[in-house]
Amino acid sequence: MPTRAWFPTLVYHEPLQKSGLKKLNDEIADECQKLREFDQAGRQWSAKNYPGGYTSYASLNTLHRFSSTFEALERKLNRHVRAFAKDLDMDLKGRSISMTDCWVNIMPPTAAHSMHLHPLSFISGTYYVATPPNCPGLKFEDPRLAHLMAAPPKKANARDSNRTYTTYPAQAGHVILFESWLRHEVAQNRSDAERISISFNYAWS
Repeated sequence: MPTRAWFPTLVYHEPLQKSGLKKLNDEIADECQKLREFDQAGRQWSAKNYPGGYTSYASLNTLHRFSSTFEALERKLNRHVRAFAKDLDMDLKGRSISMTDCWVNIMPPTAAHSMHLHPLSFISGTYYVATPPNCPGLKFEDPRLAHLMAAPPKKANARDSNRTYTTYPAQAGHVILFESWLRHEVAQNRSDAERISISFNYAWS
């Protein structure tokens, strides 16, 4: 082949575990709802910065350190993060990985999350707890987009690997991992119910 692909952007997508996901998600969803009721500071921050939704990002963002539910989730996620780092050919120099941040996102109908990235970490991700029909997925942006300059637009039928954006559907019980520098967003929730997810960051040391 005269044309080869270089510098790929990898995204990891896999069920958290082979069975027991409904029971696990019911338990996590219940704790998320209780957390929202308890977290007055998070609700106030969300009212200003996350209109219509709730996130514990600015108030309770190390849930794995004081909640047995989220500590157990961390242990399950560790395996996936190690697998993704291996797929990326990362040389961790014998160091360990560790979850540095873990927070709840609850998106009622009409809530959205604009384009952003996760600084100060190397792998980030989302675990889906509740994904009602027609709720939005996770949209990723081509990291080269700002450098395309005079390039013509992509064809409507462009191959997936050549598109400017791609969206992974939100599926309860599934994990999505990506390198933390990759910009992403969640479009407006057009379903009739709340979309619940857990976001997290990992460092290596």
